Amino acid sequence: QVQLVESGGGLVQAGGSLRLSCAASGSIFSFSSMGWYRQAPGNKRELVAVRIRDGSTNYVDSVKGRFTISSDNAKNTMFLQMNSLKPEDTAVYTCNAITTPPRVISYWGQGSQVTVSS
Repeated sequence: QVQLVESGGGLVQAGGSLRLSCAASGSIFSFSSMGWYRQAPGNKRELVAVRIRDGSTNYVDSVKGRFTISSDNAKNTMFLQMNSLKPEDTAVYTCNAITTPPRVISYWGQGSQVTVSS
């Protein structure tokens, strides 16, 4: 059983920065992809950023150029660096990891509140 433990959420003013961390209890090489989702009140959950095992990344248009997803393989940790934050970035951010086939399992972190004040 893999556990994903998040840290780094909080309150920040518009234009500020935060870095979210997602520490996995096992090797992140066991995952085919890792990503960050967010959900604001009244909104559907959306995929913000994803990092594939080959190192390629993808972002939702609204965060391109402001957010960066990365990982420290030695520490089995994934990060989401969020710069130039906007009030509309306010949401609960949750990390996700999907294992490689044949046994595909999706794991979730506990969620971190990010609040951006105007």
